[in-house]
Amino acid sequence: MVMKPMVQFSWVKNQSYKKVWDLQTSLHQQLVRLKLDKRSLAPTLQNNKDQIHQLIFCEHNPVFTLGKSGTLDHLLLSEDELNTDEIEFFKINRGGDITYHGPGQITGYPIFDLDEFFTDVHKYVRLIEEVMIQLLAEYHLVGIRIPDYTGVWLAPDDKSDKYRKICAIGVHLSRWVSMHGFAFNVNTDLTYFDKIVPCGIVDENKTVTSLAFETGQTLNLDEVGERMKKLFSELFDYNYI
Repeated sequence: MVMKPMVQFSWVKNQSYKKVWDLQTSLHQQLVRLKLDKRSLAPTLQNNKDQIHQLIFCEHNPVFTLGKSGTLDHLLLSEDELNTDEIEFFKINRGGDITYHGPGQITGYPIFDLDEFFTDVHKYVRLIEEVMIQLLAEYHLVGIRIPDYTGVWLAPDDKSDKYRKICAIGVHLSRWVSMHGFAFNVNTDLTYFDKIVPCGIVDENKTVTSLAFETGQTLNLDEVGERMKKLFSELFDYNYI
């Protein structure tokens, strides 16, 4: 019988971005260290699925984060305006450009040793997208991918004549251990995205959206999170501890 990876799940709410980033970094380093120790002590057992991986869902306080490939020009506020609006700002080590995290949004951090899943970054990102596409289907919405634009979108329809991004993805991997992840807009205040160039995309045919806007109702964030949590385990084929 093949053992599935084991994942510990946690919700973190009302915490500063820095505290959660520090938590991610600590868990990521611990997973890397344990993997290297295991390989040095028992090389023949290195493919056993005995690491404890992490999946963290967060509802952050308002924060803008700028990825490694982003430019500060895509932040449309001054430092004084950030302070006035009580928005944090961090340059971080994930891929991608600038994005927003805040109340009403599920920001997710899979900290997985992909040696125990699959060593394919493209597949990893596509599977995160697939989680969101299947989640949207549960709310009778059709999520799509757009070539050259990582993330999940909704196509133009009677609600809007634009492509609308509902989930942004930006990841970082070291020794095949992942951190950072995705931001899925549920009840997000979309006006925050007017203060940045979201994901660095300058295209009049593209904008951002939320599950609340698309369904016309405020959603229970915990309920959406439970559905998302279940889809993660099904598509990545792991068990929760």
